[in-house]
Amino acid sequence: MSQPQLGVAIHGAGWVGGAHAASWQRLATAQIISISDVNLERAGQLAARLGLDCAVRDKYEQVLADPRVDVVDITGPSHVHAEQAIAAAEAGKHVHVEKPIALTVEENRRLRDAVLRAGVKSQAGFVVRFSPEVQLLKSLVEKGTVGDIFYAELDYWHTIRPTHHAWNLHSRRATGGSAMLLGGCHALDAMRFLVGDEVVEVTAYGNNQRGNFEYDANVVAVFRFRGGAIGKTAALFDAAMPYQFNIDLVGTEGTLRDNRIWSPRLLPGQTGWATVPTIMLDTPDVNHHPFDAELGYFADCILNDRQSHCSV
Repeated sequence: MSQPQLGVAIHGAGWVGGAHAASWQRLATAQIISISDVNLERAGQLAARLGLDCAVRDKYEQVLADPRVDVVDITGPSHVHAEQAIAAAEAGKHVHVEKPIALTVEENRRLRDAVLRAGVKSQAGFVVRFSPEVQLLKSLVEKGTVGDIFYAELDYWHTIRPTHHAWNLHSRRATGGSAMLLGGCHALDAMRFLVGDEVVEVTAYGNNQRGNFEYDANVVAVFRFRGGAIGKTAALFDAAMPYQFNIDLVGTEGTLRDNRIWSPRLLPGQTGWATVPTIMLDTPDVNHHPFDAELGYFADCILNDRQSHCSV
């Protein structure tokens, strides 16, 4: 029996869209039907680079009208994510939408409601969940290696300068949103995922040290979870340092710090931190991101009629 294939349309042929397309291309359960972008030439260049025999379009309406398309993967600029994802859901398409899925709470709720009304599957592009480092930590937490988590600290520290290829989008409030929406959301989502609970209270502070952004480039937030755990995350865009994604999980029976373990329960008699070799979250390069695992998981959810653990 032949394996079912999902028809995939990628809307947004930029840096992230190209990495997504390469991952979809490697999936046996998917076939790229369409690549589209407001810039038709850019869409055609991506299709040619990957050797794809698919439709190349600059009209999103044509993508949604194509009956061969089962899934729309939205990879364009942040400020159009919600609008395009809502349209895809209303057209009856399953939708994968890159983070941030929206720039306002109102947009977020409209997207959530559109997906529920349409009965389609959805997934937010929180790719950090699928990284080997986070998968390792999630497994250790679920096995009780460090007991009950009562404190979590995850940070997204990044240097973003006017030389960045998407600076005109990222630096503006209308198109970038905020430091947390643009990048810090990865740390916040990973914290929710690893703690396994929802935030019920938050307070935050920010500054714009260099004045390069239309919003506070550096934000720190403190959280209280429903079950009583507390947490902290910081998104820094003015950091004078290489990219850093910090993870600290402190439990009643031990502690996890990135890929280091302190757990007398797991390792009786240990006298120092145990380090686990794994692929670390040490670069912002999208070609390093585990899109194969993320998109493969979403395809599996669609084909087996179950919800993604990071649906919108």
